[in-house]
Parts: sequence; structure tokens; C-alpha cells
Amino acid sequence: MSTRTIPMDDRLYDYLLRVSLRESALMRRLREETAKMREHGMQVSPEQAQFMAFLVEALGVRRALEIGVFTGYSSLAVASAMPPDGRLVACDLNEEWTGIARRYWREAGVEDRIELRLGNAVDTLSQLSREGFGESFDFAFVDADKESYVEYYEKCLTLLRRGGIVAFDNVLWEGRVAKPDDHSVSTEGIRKLNDHLSRDERITLTMLPIGDGLTLARKR
Repeated sequence: MSTRTIPMDDRLYDYLLRVSLRESALMRRLREETAKMREHGMQVSPEQAQFMAFLVEALGVRRALEIGVFTGYSSLAVASAMPPDGRLVACDLNEEWTGIARRYWREAGVEDRIELRLGNAVDTLSQLSREGFGESFDFAFVDADKESYVEYYEKCLTLLRRGGIVAFDNVLWEGRVAKPDDHSVSTEGIRKLNDHLSRDERITLTMLPIGDGLTLARKR
């Protein structure tokens, strides 16, 4: 037993992956291709992607949102865990990165489950509301510009059904959220979200020390 989360060094992390990670060859290939990119740190860790896929399958998610696609590793995990008639609306701005994502979605046979919407994500979420999709999504994953996290949250909350879950990546921000002298725009954006969620009675929530910190907020 332990009264707090156990610290994880490289040896323990390698053990965790060895005994629990069930990453497909295709997903591993995508992760390795992305690792060669200068922006590779934007990709979620494999154990986090697997956890989200587990959550999506356990919840029976049929309609999901993703804010921030990058090269598609997390969306591939989520879409693969959904039923054949599931639909993931994926929002991003970058055609080059999402071009890589599309290639892997196609190879995995899940491209027909994913609707990629390129453009400002706040505008896309507002458009979904205007299209009549309010309170219809089961799950949302947010991993985009940190200064907009609260705005993404409020938009997602209107689109989630009661009992739906929105997940936020990078909520521990490599520990920078706890450093009082760090006032960067991204750090302050994450702090603003964390404080906002902690006081919001519309949800129940939990923050998990997986990857760079993952918060799950369940709509009451």
C-alpha cells in the first residue's frame, strides 16, 4: 500500500510498458515516425493512449471529440476502440501533421469513423452546437493550445451528454504548474483550467499522474 503516487524512474517505467502495453505494430510505427519530428513532444505517451482507449471501450463511446490531433496517435487509439458506427470529430489547424494522421487512419481501417475539421477549434465547436449536436457527445479529449483550455472546456461541456467525460492533457505541465515563478502563457492557461475545474459544481473530476498529467471531468 502507499499513501501517495509512487515516483517512477526509467527502470520502473520500462517495466510498466513491458507488462501492460498492448500497442499495435501500426501504432508503434506512427509513434516512431512522430518521434523523428522536431515537435515530437506533442504526442501523448503510449500508456496514456492505451488508457484512453480502455476508457472509451468501457464507456461504450459512440460519439467523441478531439481538440488537437497532431499526427493522430491519440485519435487512432480512440477511434480503434469505438464500434464501427462510432464517429470521432477531430479538430486541428495543421494540414501537414493531420496528413500523417489520415495516412495511418486509412491504414488502420478507421478513416470512416473520423471526421477531420480543419480550422479554429472554438469556431468548430460552436458550429457543432449550431448543427444540433448539443449534449450528444460521450467523450472529448483536449490537447491543444493551453491558453484556450477553459474556452475549449466550456464549449465541450455544452456538447457532452450528461455523464459524458472530457479529458485534458498536460495538466501537470512537467511540474511547471507548481512553480510559482513560472508565468508563461501556457502555464497560466493550465493553472486557470485546473482552478476552474476544481470549483465547478457541474462536474465530478479526477486528476491522474499519467503522461504529463490527465484530468477527467464527468458532466453531472
